[in-house]
Amino acid sequence: MNSNASTSKAQLLDDLRAEQAGWEALLDEIGEEHMTQPGVAGEWSVADIVAHLTGWRTRTVGRLQAALRHEPPPPPEWPPHLQTDDEINAWIYAANHNRPLADVLRDSRTVFEQLVEALEAFPESELLAPGRFPWMEGEPLTGAIFFAHYHEEHEPDMRAFLAKIRQEG
Repeated sequence: MNSNASTSKAQLLDDLRAEQAGWEALLDEIGEEHMTQPGVAGEWSVADIVAHLTGWRTRTVGRLQAALRHEPPPPPEWPPHLQTDDEINAWIYAANHNRPLADVLRDSRTVFEQLVEALEAFPESELLAPGRFPWMEGEPLTGAIFFAHYHEEHEPDMRAFLAKIRQEG
């Protein structure tokens, strides 16, 4: 992971696609047959983690699309009375837990493509301008930043789950 600001739009997009390739490789290693098993992170399954990450990424895509149009960020998809991450995560979990795995995976990939399209649509100078996106709170725009939460919070659990299913299999 490169924590430094991207030096070009092409580098940003290449880094982002490399992150996605790593994510997809882990999902392939786990296998769809194991993705709905609970207990990966608390009661959550891999499918629940995918839906969770997609829910938050959908918000990011909406913010980027609005910024592209020079509009204020849209409201998030969750009800406005939900304020804490735990409340929002519980709502995302409840909204997606019983959805078919194929739909959860398709949505994840679709939202990733929307992210790429939104980033591609920005002029390079605007995309890479420090402070351009207030919600980034000063963090440099990198491919890795879009996967930081996954790497910090979910990848260790998913890799431990993968090791467990390999050991059992």
